[in-house]
Amino acid sequence: MSLTRRELGNAHRIVVKLGTHVVTHDGIELALGRLMAIVESLARLRRGPPGREVVLVSSGAVGLGMRVLGLKERPRSLGLRQACAAVGQGHLIETYTRAFAQLGVTTAQVLLTQEDLGDRDRALCVRTTLMRLLELGVVPVLNENDSVSVKELVEYRRSQGHSDGASPEPSKPVFGDNDGLSARVAVALDADLLVLLTNVGGMFTANPATDPTARRISELGAIDPATLAMAAGGSSGGTGGMASKLEAAQLAVNEGTAVLIASGAEPRVLERALAGEDLGTLISSSERRGARWRRIALSGRHRGALVVNDGALRALIEKKASLLPIGVTAVEGKFEKGDVVEIRDGSGRVHGRGLVNYDTAACRKLAGHQSEEIEQLLGWRGYDAVVTRDNLVMGAL
Repeated sequence: MSLTRRELGNAHRIVVKLGTHVVTHDGIELALGRLMAIVESLARLRRGPPGREVVLVSSGAVGLGMRVLGLKERPRSLGLRQACAAVGQGHLIETYTRAFAQLGVTTAQVLLTQEDLGDRDRALCVRTTLMRLLELGVVPVLNENDSVSVKELVEYRRSQGHSDGASPEPSKPVFGDNDGLSARVAVALDADLLVLLTNVGGMFTANPATDPTARRISELGAIDPATLAMAAGGSSGGTGGMASKLEAAQLAVNEGTAVLIASGAEPRVLERALAGEDLGTLISSSERRGARWRRIALSGRHRGALVVNDGALRALIEKKASLLPIGVTAVEGKFEKGDVVEIRDGSGRVHGRGLVNYDTAACRKLAGHQSEEIEQLLGWRGYDAVVTRDNLVMGAL
């Protein structure tokens, strides 16, 4: 059954993305009052139902960098935009760190590129890091690493009618203004809800800035080409627009995460929306949380297996523990880090599947040894577990 507005308050893991026009005024000046109100809302959400987790994805680094450097217009030079991002990011995370700290909440900065979530090994590392931060009660603050990731900035230039001499990659969708990044993060974390806060009140039947008859669409089902056509246009200070948000939403809902597009200027928009109030545009997913785990459990592409002893098997099933090297008795097949492997007992029965943290050769060296011996055996140390609990599905498959 699709997620309804009344069920939004039950969301356990929430990713909230703030667009450039939410974080700043006109893409440059920090919208401090609005930002502080959203930070207070996020802190209240995290302190809400036990176990609720919040991840923040924030734009605004380029705009803040422009303010610090005294620039009045958006830079045309790609290098200058990257420089602005590098300067502004420090000020952006400092703002969030201080604001959340005043409310007793610890934050952590995580800068990502689209490639970090597109590469299997790097995506596994990102997920593990974010999951550990959430377990510690930290609010991760994420942003596109614009000082080294040029695709988004180049695409912004093209959208404004400029060319940087680079050829486009039409086979790959390019998301703007952290929209796609936040969707990929939500999918990687199996989030229940992705909230895209922007400078408009949701999806409309027409552009509300030019058409007074435009009506807000409260709920959307499937996102089809006709829906995307209604959302043409971009934002002047950021790199995204409603089409970018719908493309990102499509990615998220297809993987089991509901999406809410709403106005960041609406007072207490997060609390009110989670209380069931009809705000913004809700795009429900037909699948609730766990799409990632179904893919792991049902994947026909497992590359091998880890045979475990009885003690490890009990810990995996009863205590929901991670699989440590000491519990592995044999390694079968050939796989790389991040591949799906089966978890088997000594008789060959399959009890689960998971994403493995080491390749075949490393697993064979580690089998039967303590985690403290990993560096000695491999010459380096990655994860303490061969398969972490976050990436493990146990039970009948």
